[in-house]
Amino acid sequence: MRRTWSPRGVTPVIRHHFNWTRLHCIVTIDCAPDGTDADVLCYMQPKSIDSISIIEFLHTLHSEIAGPIVLLWDGLAAHHSKIVREHIDACKDWLSVERFPAYAPELNPVEYLLSAVKGKDVANLCATSIGHIAYRLEDAVSRFADNPGIIQGFLRASKLFNDTG
Repeated sequence: MRRTWSPRGVTPVIRHHFNWTRLHCIVTIDCAPDGTDADVLCYMQPKSIDSISIIEFLHTLHSEIAGPIVLLWDGLAAHHSKIVREHIDACKDWLSVERFPAYAPELNPVEYLLSAVKGKDVANLCATSIGHIAYRLEDAVSRFADNPGIIQGFLRASKLFNDTG
């Protein structure tokens, strides 16, 4: 819940019955080396993101993007597991991985994207199911795909690219 209202002096009470099932996502902005031709990829699953999920995502990413991939990612523990490191070593012909500095979310354009999704697409959403949330997330990704200027804004805000597209 982002915002609500109530008469002055009366604390709002919001009741919503939800079973707390979760939806876990890996979100990536893919672009050319100069920041142009940007798009969003969203990989959703009901279970927590673990080493196997990361490897499955890397396979999906490789099937979606032709050519070599330079992947910038945050400090999620699953990114640094032994099995993921071994997989990355086995994929050196098409994959290279760099880590964002710790405590620097402002450098990660995906953080700006997620903030936009939370502030617009799922803000105040009283979802009836996980499928409802997944639908809203897919709708948000479509919104970004239809307007690449939004993604360019996330890249510019991160300071990874001075002037994109």
